[in-house]
Amino acid sequence: MIRHFPDETLAKFLSGALDILLKVLLIISVASMVGIETTSFIAVLGAAGLAVGLALQGSLSNFAGGVMILIFRPFKVTDYIEAQGLEGVVIDIGIFVTTLQTFDKRTLIIPNGPLANGNIINHTHSDVRAVEINIGVSYSDDLGKAKSAMEEVLANDPRILQNEGNVVAVVDLNSSSVDFLVRGFVKTDDYWSFFFDSRVALKAAIESVGCTIPFPQRDVHMISAE
Repeated sequence: MIRHFPDETLAKFLSGALDILLKVLLIISVASMVGIETTSFIAVLGAAGLAVGLALQGSLSNFAGGVMILIFRPFKVTDYIEAQGLEGVVIDIGIFVTTLQTFDKRTLIIPNGPLANGNIINHTHSDVRAVEINIGVSYSDDLGKAKSAMEEVLANDPRILQNEGNVVAVVDLNSSSVDFLVRGFVKTDDYWSFFFDSRVALKAAIESVGCTIPFPQRDVHMISAE
């Protein structure tokens, strides 16, 4: 199966479906060999299948969901996805359930029915991702210097893709700070390394030009009762 279907997801799904189908055919063949009338046997099997199907509507829904996932391919094994309030790396797509693994090595099992009919965020479908960071500087600081310092961080980091529309811009005037949005595009494989490294680099760059990252503060005015 793997030789003819190099895609691991497709190979595992078809292997599981064929396993069930061949077992059913084996039961019918053995019944015919021992003298059981297969026509009546198939009729009984069909009636039993109907009863079981009504009792297992949820499982059939999960099976249909697995088929839909296989056809439309919203994700594949090794993709990092977010769905049904859970997120992790896809390690297996079965007939009835999809299995994820979190960064801390927990295993998450999601039924295919709700998964196929719900919202799915595939974080690794594209080869390029944007790292977005909100960072504030003091109102008394030179905003031009702060912006130039952060732009240099993006320009000098080899992981940043320079032709993808990177941005350093003021996005909000907060109660204690002027907030900048720093958006840098990287290859998907470099996302988390730049995500963590960029905080340290941006802080150092801002401080190197004499700017500060403020903390919330209040001005208190004392009014005399006299």
